[in-house]
Amino acid sequence: MQEQTMERMKFLVDKLNEYAYNYYVLDKPTVSDYDYDKLYDELVQLEQTTNTVLPSSPTLRVGGEVLPDYKKVVHQTKLYSLNKCNDIQGLKKFVLDIESLVKNPKFTVEYKFDGLRVIVKYKNGLLYEAATRGDGIVGEEITEQVKTIKSVPLKIDYMGDLTVAGEGIITLENLAKYNKTADEKLKNARNAVAGAIRNLDPKVTAKRNLDVVFYDIISIDDKHIDSQQKVQEFLKANKFLTGQLFEVCQTAEQIKEIIDRVDKIKSKLNILIDGIVIKLDNLAMREEIGYTTKFPKWAIAYKFAPVEMTSMLKKVEWNVGRTGKINPIGIIEPIELAGAVVSRATLNNYDDIKRKNILLNSLVFVRRSNEVIPEILGLAQKFDNSTQIQKPTHCPSCNQKLIEIGINLFCTNEFCREKQINKITYFASKSCMNIVGLSDKIITTLFDLKLIRQASDLYKLSKSDLEGIEGFKDKKISNLLHSIEKSKNCQFNNFIDALGIDGVGEKTAKDLAKKFTNLDALKCATFDELVEINDIGNVIAENIVDFFKSKSNLLEIQNLLDSGVTIEQQEKKEVDLNNFFYNKKVVLTGTLENYKRSQATKLIEDRGGEVVSSVSKNTDCVVCGSDAGSKLDKARALNILVLYEDDFVKNL
Repeated sequence: MQEQTMERMKFLVDKLNEYAYNYYVLDKPTVSDYDYDKLYDELVQLEQTTNTVLPSSPTLRVGGEVLPDYKKVVHQTKLYSLNKCNDIQGLKKFVLDIESLVKNPKFTVEYKFDGLRVIVKYKNGLLYEAATRGDGIVGEEITEQVKTIKSVPLKIDYMGDLTVAGEGIITLENLAKYNKTADEKLKNARNAVAGAIRNLDPKVTAKRNLDVVFYDIISIDDKHIDSQQKVQEFLKANKFLTGQLFEVCQTAEQIKEIIDRVDKIKSKLNILIDGIVIKLDNLAMREEIGYTTKFPKWAIAYKFAPVEMTSMLKKVEWNVGRTGKINPIGIIEPIELAGAVVSRATLNNYDDIKRKNILLNSLVFVRRSNEVIPEILGLAQKFDNSTQIQKPTHCPSCNQKLIEIGINLFCTNEFCREKQINKITYFASKSCMNIVGLSDKIITTLFDLKLIRQASDLYKLSKSDLEGIEGFKDKKISNLLHSIEKSKNCQFNNFIDALGIDGVGEKTAKDLAKKFTNLDALKCATFDELVEINDIGNVIAENIVDFFKSKSNLLEIQNLLDSGVTIEQQEKKEVDLNNFFYNKKVVLTGTLENYKRSQATKLIEDRGGEVVSSVSKNTDCVVCGSDAGSKLDKARALNILVLYEDDFVKNL
């Protein structure tokens, strides 16, 4: 009986790993989430019954106990970094140098990933050790962390001793998904990976849903592999995730064509890359050509225009946002970064400044996250005249004493100039009241002329108020007043967004409009009702409740309505009262195979159901996809109906 149980466990482990390989590496699912979960649950049950977990069991992916400390790992051979070039001249020189040593050389071209280098060892087909690169000679052991990464095989077909190298990465999609529910949002993909892998708690690694893209064999027993092309074939045959780009070239011109092609599309990729790696294909000739003290002579990295550089931090400006939050902006010596001249970069908050040890008159690292928002990452070098950045005590706009809430500083003065201007600017923006032609510059002019003090004052403006203002001609006045008048008729979700509630943006405003359908219902919303809405957590729920408790906010809303602002009511669609989802509270968890989260939500809502974010005793059912976590566990504990995707579709 015990033997049959072990055979069944081995079968389940192999089958589940095969399904995971198809899903995470090939991106071609071959089984429904329901069937996968059925087998997975059976394996968990057998492991608990036998008190045995096989070395390649997928149940190891969730992460175990917090590790006491990093162990040091001495690498078998020195791990080199790559020499770099960033123009065609440098690339041509590299190719010519190789051609002077090798007859008709072939070169392989691959992505240069912006992540964390990982070294993984296998023995008898099983993963037994993983480490960081470290200094190239000694790294840190990260075995338990790497075991949680679903695209890294725990078991391979090759049975000899094998050491492979890859890059730990997180897709931008997974980074966005993680940040959606994270208490502390991750700033960029590279830091997200480093923080997850170099973390003593493997559960943190598991939670971030990383990948490792493999590209090299460090050592292998009893197998002759003589080219990078065969390295790629071996890695794929043993179910390792490899890069999407792998091409073979013979000239610098051919390589440059690929570089130019990738440079145009790199910002649209779902991964972070910072260049292209070019290697001599022939492995035997690599050994003959050899290494410098730092780099292999047979490879080079062509680097794209940098997304990270250093610059001098000259001063810090403290700006007031529409909610009163004080935002520090670093003023730096202008630098060209990822194709744009940057002279200002965000510093997030004062805690962030202290944590990064950033000083005035110091050299700082500046990065354009996803090639859009410049951010100061940390201190590069300090000097004799470098000084601490002082925490402001009073508002830079109105001089009112600031208060500290959590990690942020706030100005609570309702009449603060900068705060009010930003609130009105947000009110008039496209996703809110969409007052075309009302720029922040015009709003500032009107505010300083005391024609407006709050958003509702816009609807009191007349032609005589605007005549005589520099730059305001008859046509401009007419167009602006027409835009203001036109904005009076608005959708409920746009009106909610325009109120400027802290943490409530375009999407949350739509969710609130769907849930409450009219302003009176929203005003009376309770904390418990709000947290049931998908993606609304405790903080945002408290902000909404507090907003509608404020007398000044309620007065401003009344002023808007009295000025003629009309809110189009959300109409509830007629639904079949006999539909399975009618009047049910439904939680979505995990990833559905055939539906995006938004599509599944709409399908449920169209049938009279309500999608809520957290599982409670009031939840009617949980719709479960792959990678379901604590919500599924809680549903089972509360004996709540769980629908896997096939059942979900049937009940639609």
